[in-house]
Amino acid sequence: MDPKGFFVYWINQSKETTFLDVATIRDTRTGKYAKLPKHPKVRNVFNLDFPDSNHLAKTLTIVSGPDMVNLTYHNFFASKEKVTQNWADDILATAYNAARNNACRQVFLDKIYPCFLLSGSLFFFSIYKMFPADKKRVESALAAAQLPKGKYDTIKPDVFTETAFRSFMTHLCPRPEIYEIFTSYSTKPTMTKENFTKFLNEKQRDSRLNEELFPRLRQDQIKALIDKYEPLSNNSNRGLISPEGLLFYLMGPETTVVMQDSLAKCQDMTQPIPHYFIKSSHNTYLTAGQFSGVSSPEMYRQCLLAGCRCLELDCWKGKPPDEEPIITHGFTMTTEILFKDVIEAIAESAFKTSQYPVILSFENHVDSVKQQEKMANYCKTIFGDALLTEPLDKYPVSEYTAAAQPAVKITDKGTAGQEVTAYEAMSSIVNYIQPNKFISFENARKKNKSYVISSFVETKGEAMIAKSAVEFVEYNKRQMSRIYPKGTRMDSSNYNPQPFWNVGCQMVALNYQTMDFPMQLNMALFEFNGRTGYLLKHDVMRRNDKKFDPFCDRIDTVVASTLTIKIYSGQFLSDKNVKTGVEVEVIGLPGDPKKKYRTKWSTTPNAINPVWNEEPFVFEKILLPELASLRIVVHEENGKFVGHRIIPLDAIQSGFHHICLRSESNMPLTLPALFVYIEVKDYIPAAFAAPADAAPDTGSSTSETLPEASPSPEETKASPEPEPAPEAKEEPSTESGTNPEPTSDKKEEASAAAEPAEAPSAAAVPSPTVATTESAGSGDSSQPQTGSEGNTAARHVLHSS
Repeated sequence: MDPKGFFVYWINQSKETTFLDVATIRDTRTGKYAKLPKHPKVRNVFNLDFPDSNHLAKTLTIVSGPDMVNLTYHNFFASKEKVTQNWADDILATAYNAARNNACRQVFLDKIYPCFLLSGSLFFFSIYKMFPADKKRVESALAAAQLPKGKYDTIKPDVFTETAFRSFMTHLCPRPEIYEIFTSYSTKPTMTKENFTKFLNEKQRDSRLNEELFPRLRQDQIKALIDKYEPLSNNSNRGLISPEGLLFYLMGPETTVVMQDSLAKCQDMTQPIPHYFIKSSHNTYLTAGQFSGVSSPEMYRQCLLAGCRCLELDCWKGKPPDEEPIITHGFTMTTEILFKDVIEAIAESAFKTSQYPVILSFENHVDSVKQQEKMANYCKTIFGDALLTEPLDKYPVSEYTAAAQPAVKITDKGTAGQEVTAYEAMSSIVNYIQPNKFISFENARKKNKSYVISSFVETKGEAMIAKSAVEFVEYNKRQMSRIYPKGTRMDSSNYNPQPFWNVGCQMVALNYQTMDFPMQLNMALFEFNGRTGYLLKHDVMRRNDKKFDPFCDRIDTVVASTLTIKIYSGQFLSDKNVKTGVEVEVIGLPGDPKKKYRTKWSTTPNAINPVWNEEPFVFEKILLPELASLRIVVHEENGKFVGHRIIPLDAIQSGFHHICLRSESNMPLTLPALFVYIEVKDYIPAAFAAPADAAPDTGSSTSETLPEASPSPEETKASPEPEPAPEAKEEPSTESGTNPEPTSDKKEEASAAAEPAEAPSAAAVPSPTVATTESAGSGDSSQPQTGSEGNTAARHVLHSS
């Protein structure tokens, strides 16, 4: 691994170096879970066929890939067992380090340097290959950095120093917009410490910060910033900073767009489980479509590693002679996998990236006592102490918890139309959460059983939101609900999860094999709070003394926010010389601004450093900032997806930022980035706003406003083609505007206090020893077999030991 941990690399017998980007690494495995080579020569070299070779403990498999489905396995062998395990642990910790994946711009640029350094002598064509958009610009930048630029010239590592590399990158991607910002605070070649202080206070400080708790920077701190970023000591010694020093500051860790504290585990993790959003998967075993896709135990590993805490297992009776229970999508052409293999995959990966409970949703179609006994035995022996088979002393099961009794009925409502009995072997390992068919909100309120869960197909859930949103929120304060895709999504596309989060649904299950917009939104949000897979719902969705209506235009206990964003420029957006454009939208409550803004296409075909000089985009009144996200997408003029970024609004820092873009599967892209100015402030109604209150001075206007239209049906493609018209504009959001509209009789006064939850049965989510749950419920029985979550399903919980 290189010193900064960007790449794992190895050198073959021909002295050729192979690189593996750590950002693409998804797992490391040792022992029996490592993949052993099958080639006879390789097996012979490492004595793999000798019984006493102990090769398993010395084997390391690194799993990498651009997404969860297309994976590559790299196998390594070590002379000692401890060496193998140390490598596995360190690589995995580096790959899943949230701070690294949200690092500053300079870190991502520095990532390119090891590629050049480790390959020995550099040829011009190898540099040009990395920046193919403009050959002449590469030649000019090499010359400006005093490096050889001839077609057949070589550059030795001792010449291509890190300083020379940074000089080359600076000349390759000039930043006129930085100079423009600089000259607005200084008319001289350098900026004084006083003017730099003014810049930091006016542009980089969040206006919402309390002066007492978050005092302004002291003069010694500002001088330290100048010393850190100003490249010329003659300037820094006199307390001056140049445009280049300002650029380096704006690419440094002090100006990341994401508040770093929000990435770590920062939420109260001791509340009842219904108070959390839980990262959930639908038909976890599938790698492609719902009708003829391939099933794989690997998907369980990948979902768990991605932080998913609720998995689905569709269990069916195995055929003679082995009669091994299988997992597949019933009555389709999807392939079958062994139940045992899935349990082993879960056991190996459950707590690698999150120590919080894993909920297993067993959709049980196995009508054989013998095979159910096998299933229960596999769970007990393979999971061991991680399986919570008995209630915790601190959270006793209520006498009404029928799920712990033998021979509990689990009703399937798929196309099979059959009922399957969970015999004692399986039902005995179920605790806390009982699956029940949903009858009505009134019925659930009267029964007041916080351990009961029901599942709803997306279409039924949308109808319930439109008709009874307030009641749905109250229901989700007390007990859990699970949403799953409708049966017609045979291509494994996803629905927009936001409307269901808006009413507090905990388990919004998605198809993890499809990296479309809904999955991008899901991945982006659960990246926070330490990637635990649990996000604490806002206070208004938890308090019993208040009612919350997601369709309201104001929330009494919440201060709305105004978000202003100006897109200044882009860097290295494409490897082609093309025009590019940017889309911006806010995803949140139905009452939030629904407009999707677009810049004009860049004026010339220039993907290295396009500049937009347009008015800022303003999202005036965002009702519940903690439930809203900012989404930015970049496209080429022909509609090709370049990159995107989705950031929760309450994690955004105000100021100038470089936003490093992500791939469709939410992986950080090394080069593509946007330079923006963002201001998040408390919303002030126009009647109370001071006349002088205006957006920052951001240049001339080039965008026009289109009339707002009604939200269109949800859009599930990851990279929809932008409209060909080159005019900057704002238009109704199609991808986030899927919140169902309320019916006329939906509104009600939010005055009555909610019924208190039944305390003993609402298991909390404390650290690694949280209560087990069983859940499921019934959804819309009219759905085809694909929407099989409508079946009642037993849910078990694993906890980290």
